[in-house]
Amino acid sequence: MEISGVVVSLLPLQSGQGKNGTWKKQEFILETPGQYPKKVCMNLWGEKVDEIRISVGDKITASINIESREYNGRWYTDVRAWKVQKESGGKSGSDVPPPAEDNFVPDNSGTDDLPF
Repeated sequence: MEISGVVVSLLPLQSGQGKNGTWKKQEFILETPGQYPKKVCMNLWGEKVDEIRISVGDKITASINIESREYNGRWYTDVRAWKVQKESGGKSGSDVPPPAEDNFVPDNSGTDDLPF
């Protein structure tokens, strides 16, 4: 499954020691585009944290696995990104100022290509 959007927040890096050695987890918030944007908390585990360097403002498409598990009668859902593709060009388009329309100068040379 894939989901696209803009990274709006990086949560603190978590790490610890388990029975299989050390582990680390990076959680981040992705906001989807559209009329009704949604925010999704996702995470990267282990080597993926170092391989996939994401920053706030990055436009990405993430391949994800969704899994729920029960603990003490409550259910917890995990959205794990296993592949992340950044949109080419780096930063989001919101960092680029809109073109200046105040400098428009009409061409009044009389050589229109319009048939009317």
